[in-house]
Amino acid sequence: MTKKTFTFSSAEVKFFLNTPFDHIDKLVEKESTFIITDENVFLKHKAKFKGRQTIVIKAGEQYKNQYSVNSIIEQLVEKGADRKSFLIGVGGGVVTDITGFVAGIYMRGIKFSLVPTSLLAMVDAAIGGKTGIDVGVYKNMVGLFNQPQFLLYDISFLKTLPKEEWINGFAEIIKHAAIKNPPLFTLLEENKLTSFTKDFALLAKLIQTNVLIKAKVVTNDPFEAGERKLLNFGHTLGHAIENLYQLPHGHAISIGMVAAAKFSQQKTGFNDTERLTRLFTKYGLPVSRDFNKEKALQILAKDKKKDKQSVSFVLLNKIGKASVHPLTLSEIDNLVQQL
Repeated sequence: MTKKTFTFSSAEVKFFLNTPFDHIDKLVEKESTFIITDENVFLKHKAKFKGRQTIVIKAGEQYKNQYSVNSIIEQLVEKGADRKSFLIGVGGGVVTDITGFVAGIYMRGIKFSLVPTSLLAMVDAAIGGKTGIDVGVYKNMVGLFNQPQFLLYDISFLKTLPKEEWINGFAEIIKHAAIKNPPLFTLLEENKLTSFTKDFALLAKLIQTNVLIKAKVVTNDPFEAGERKLLNFGHTLGHAIENLYQLPHGHAISIGMVAAAKFSQQKTGFNDTERLTRLFTKYGLPVSRDFNKEKALQILAKDKKKDKQSVSFVLLNKIGKASVHPLTLSEIDNLVQQL
């Protein structure tokens, strides 16, 4: 077990890396703790939930909505959850986002923690305090910043992770490498997906590296006023097409990152688009697709990152270095039409 502590704004968050799930019994009182998970995780890991107060929601991005939130709250009320109750979200990004959101609004706020069970949640979604739900095709349109008390990483959950979810997670790992860490980018080039799925020691190091990258960025900028915006690389266009076509998150942002790299060629002189594209392909991620550009731009125009007539767009200067550029909607339209 490795324990690290980070301070995000005024909130101290403990990270328990390489830690068995049942360690939560040493951190919280079982009687006042309610676990939120989804059907997939619950069915594959029933033994871990035995004897625990558990609320199970449907699995999938399409259920990351107000209906699921209402259902959870109704069950908390029925089970007698009060202001001293504690929530633990055990699942992928949908579960971690919803758990943090419910904890922030139930009885005006109760404490919570997260046990991410997908690679994507471990390296990205569970870290940083962003919570929320989708509204129609608009990703994370409703939400709040809410930091958990702790994150617990039990990588044994990954043993049941479908291959497509491994691929999904590597999109965010490649993102971190592209914007912040050239040595990580080289490590990924020198290995392949099975290198990590078969060697859990190597995987544990990879996860810790990515946790530290994101945690450091969030520590420096907890409310996305500056540096944290870099973590949106590929997400602006990616989110616009993700819900439009019900794509897996990793697939959508992979396409978004390749598009952003092509935009970077014109705006910053970035010259490694082919290298980035090869890496996505190596890990089974798509690099392009046909999409309705007009509809995508309509969604993008309502993006949370929009400020008056411009959108904060993350571009690459070189591998390992990114920057934020305010692009007008007409500029983005012109660039998207060239894809």
